[in-house]
Amino acid sequence: MQNHFELFQLPARFEVDQSALDDAYREIQGRVHPDRFVNATDAEKRVAMQWATRANEAYQTLRNPHKRAQYLCELNGVDLQTESNTAMPPAFLMQQMEWREELEDARAAKDAVALDRLEAQLRAERKNLLATVEGQLDAGDYPGAAQGVRSLMFLDKFGDEVQYAFEAIDA
Repeated sequence: MQNHFELFQLPARFEVDQSALDDAYREIQGRVHPDRFVNATDAEKRVAMQWATRANEAYQTLRNPHKRAQYLCELNGVDLQTESNTAMPPAFLMQQMEWREELEDARAAKDAVALDRLEAQLRAERKNLLATVEGQLDAGDYPGAAQGVRSLMFLDKFGDEVQYAFEAIDA
């Protein structure tokens, strides 16, 4: 079976030509769209639906940098062990603790400015971490990239908490 990159005829690397991905996705979806299979057999309809589903899944994975990085690690034999491996570098954990304290303080004070500042720090950290992961993937350091992807997962969860804090203030 083709991997996601092969499906869209793209090189298997972190940097993806977004317009080429979009064009390839539209082309595949055009070929397997249910409207084209109105008079087809049930088996042909089922196969078309499977292709459409696979193309959707592949497209969603490749257009999201975090999911794309995870997929590249897995494609190269590195299991992220997201459930079992929660070990993080001490500096990363310290930063997380500091941010959590800031979040709790901002939440308690209903301080939107502090939340904005925290969100900006989080965006910057995520951008830097994605750049590091990209470099590791390009260099073939898939275990190192996997650690970065796990860190990104932590940042995404924390980002959700910041958004919930904004919503609580707005409510």
